Formats: sequence, C-alpha cells, structure tokens
Amino acid sequence: MARGKVFLIGAGPGDYKLITVKGLECIQESDVILYDRLASEKLLCFAREDAERIFVGKAPTNHAYSQEEINQLLVQKALEGKTVARLKGGDPFVFGRGGEEILELIKNQIEFEVVPGVTSAIAVPAYAGIPVTHRNVSSSFHVITGHEDPTKDENVIDYEALAKVEGTLIFLMGVNNLGKICKNLIGFGQDENRPVAVIMHGTTQHQRMVAGTLGNIEEKVLANEISNPSIIIVGEVVSLSPMLQWFENKPLFGKRVLVTRTRDQASSLSKRIEALGGEAIEFPTIKIERPDHYDEIDKAIGEIKKYQWIVFTSVNGVQAFFDRMKKLRFDIRLLHGAKLCAIGPATAKVLEDMGFAIEYIPEEYRAEGIIEGLAEKIKAGDQVLLPRADIARELLITELERLGAKVDNVHVYRTVIPEQNRGLLLEFLKNEDIDVITFTSSSTVRNFIQILGEENIGMLSTKKIAVIGPITEETAKASGLNIDIMAGEYTIDGLVTAIREYYQR
Repeated sequence: MARGKVFLIGAGPGDYKLITVKGLECIQESDVILYDRLASEKLLCFAREDAERIFVGKAPTNHAYSQEEINQLLVQKALEGKTVARLKGGDPFVFGRGGEEILELIKNQIEFEVVPGVTSAIAVPAYAGIPVTHRNVSSSFHVITGHEDPTKDENVIDYEALAKVEGTLIFLMGVNNLGKICKNLIGFGQDENRPVAVIMHGTTQHQRMVAGTLGNIEEKVLANEISNPSIIIVGEVVSLSPMLQWFENKPLFGKRVLVTRTRDQASSLSKRIEALGGEAIEFPTIKIERPDHYDEIDKAIGEIKKYQWIVFTSVNGVQAFFDRMKKLRFDIRLLHGAKLCAIGPATAKVLEDMGFAIEYIPEEYRAEGIIEGLAEKIKAGDQVLLPRADIARELLITELERLGAKVDNVHVYRTVIPEQNRGLLLEFLKNEDIDVITFTSSSTVRNFIQILGEENIGMLSTKKIAVIGPITEETAKASGLNIDIMAGEYTIDGLVTAIREYYQR
C-alpha cells in the first residue's frame, strides 16, 4: 500500500475565516482531520462528509492525546495510505510543536507539507485595535512563550534581556504566569506603569480585553475572570486600542444567532450575521427533498405551452422546476408564451440570472398582496402553473381561482425535518449560548418546535425571536412564541437589518 501524506496546517487564531486558501484546500482533500482545541470546529464543515475527524486538543490540565500519541497517530494514518490534515491553532511553528511532529514523519519516511497559518501573536492584537508595531511608538515586536512551569525557581526566559527591549512584548499562553511575568519585567527595570493588555478568546465573538499596567494588570485580570486562551501584550502600542478598536464595535459583536434554514441556504444568512460581528450557529430544521413522484410535474412540463402564467413562490421552487425540465431534456424556450411571476426578490434574481424577464414581482409577499397585483393582469380562463412545496398554503390557489384562473398546483419538492440532535439544542438553550433565534418560514418554526418538544418551549422565554415576515410571525405566535424582531422587508437582508436595528436601539 502506498504511503499517505500529512499536511501540517495553521488554522489561524480563532476566526475560522482567517484560514489560508491553501489550508482550506488541504482540509477539503483530506481523508483524516486531526484538530486542536484552538482550531475552529467550523473548519470541519469544509471537510468531506466521509472524512474521519479526530479531536486531539490539549488544555493546560487535560490532554485528549499526549504529544507522543499525536505523533504516532499521524504516522499510523499516513501508513494506511491516507491524506491527513493536521489542524493546529495559529501557526504550526509558533509554539505549535509542529517541528516535533515533522521529525516523527521524517523518521518514518512519510511525505509532508507545512501550510503556515495566521499567528495569534499578530492577529489577536489586531482584532483588539493594537498594532504590534507603530511609527514613533514601537519599531519591533517579540513573541515569547508564557507557558513556563510555575513550580520552577529558575526562569527559562531571559527576563533581564527582555526588560531592556523597547519593542512590543507578546506572551502566548501566559495568563497563568501573568504575575510572574510582570514581577520579573519590573524587577529587571521596566516601568511598572508600562501599558499591558490581556486578550481572551481573541478574533472570536467571545473576545474580551482587559488593559492596565505591569503594576496592576494581574489584579484586573483576576477581577474580570480572564482565563485561557489568552495572550499578553506589553508595550506603548496598547494605548492605541481605544482609537483603533474595530472588531468589538461591530453591531452584532458578541451575539450568537441560531439559523434554522436548510443547510444549503443557511450560509447566506450566516455570512451576513458574521459580517456584522455576530456568530451564526447553524441548526437546520428543514430539508428539501424530491417529491414522492414526478407524475404531476412531468404532465405540466409536457403541456407547458398551455400556460399563460407560471407563478414561482420560492428559490427552491425555481430550482426544482428547472432541474426537472433539464432531466426531461425540455427546451426552456418552450416557456416563451408564459408570463412569469416571482414572489420575493431572491426568487426574481434567480430567474433573471437565468435570462428570464419577470412580468410581475409583488411588493408584498403574501397571498393577499400577490392577488391584489395580479387582479389586473390575469384574465378569466387563464391557465396558471404553480410549482411549489407540498406544504404550501392553499390560500393563493383559492384567490387565483376567484379571479377565474385555472390553477395547476404542482408539488416540485418536499420539505422534511432533517435528523437533528435535540440534546445539542437543549444544551445550547440551557447554557444561554443563544441570543437570537431566526425563522425564515412557517416550516422552520413548526419543525423547530417539533425538534425542541412543546414541553421545552419555556426555555425560549429569554431568547429573542426574529421572523422574516407576517406569515412566519403568525405561525410562531400560534406555536406560543413571543416575537421580538420582524423584518420590514420580507427578505434575508431585511431580517438581518431588523436584527441589527434592534440591537442598535
């Protein structure tokens, strides 16, 4: 059997988007992922579904695997002929023990590559508005391990030399030794009033910074319950933070938002939340599947020339309809005689990107508003095709028929509840890790309640509920939920804007 290959990948300091392009490609191609405690678990979402995931994280007082065991695990998986991604927080060679792992690979004649990562020594201060160098303030920076054995009397670090350095001092993994670090720097001549910052969970939505001086920072850190993982920055550049701070000023910073859309659609909402500084927790409560049979849609496509109107109510409906046309090898030019109605700007955009002209886009995305606009356009006797979900409301059909239209309501896809972990959801809610729960359709509400269990609805009383529009709001209220936020425009952008404005108020 051919030997595999190991990629030592720097996963960055916490924000999963700081992974390099090459690092992401290696994750996507690997058979096995060995990941650290400080490597964002969101990076695992980019791995192949069949990839083996192994947590090898090490906390100061708890090691899932010893370093020697990790070394042997890398060798073992590679000897099985597998491509292995070794995800390490920050950069593999900045106090990451990457060199030790490579020596073991060399010893066993295993091919490897190193993919450098963004080190926390630079990224974490940057996210706190602290440049590690700044003109006329600091012309150098120095990265030092803060992870000395506190029981040792002798220092591994040469504090006498460090105390003479005028540049920025950055200590990684040193919060438990903060008192010793400060005492030694002052003891060897540094001013006790020299600025110091300690940043916990840097580059993530849990980032917290405490600023002080060499003389008082230990007391402040204890008072504010700052713990690992944290880094320490010593130097005058710390004083620039109030002016250069940007990350913690984002409107949704520190907010965790539960996204209940389908897994395929969740990313668009998640990206908007993350752009505003929030953390998106994806918990899909809906899954799109093929219809039980294609008899109805195939019949409608076969008679496509008879329709004067085709009304698309969702992006899913558009995609399912045209996927079936393609499967049946039908020429989309056969649609030339039908006028298209698109409910919602997202639906319209998908059709326009395909080259279609939209006859009508209602300003209001509910049946009553749709019919008001179509009343002057649809004539009695017009044939209308309505390709949509199996659980869509009947009101639109009723109202179209009142106009005299002949409606073919065709189920082009089914919405089902995906397999989900109720225990995980309850854990999220019990630990108050969620600030906002978003619902983008009535289906997401109903399925969420079914997964949660009606007996647990009371757990939502401290969460903010955000809905995309009045139909979803009605369903949520009927399910016993109190609505805090509703989109002014019934779109994903409108929902995010409403959440942002809520917190800005």
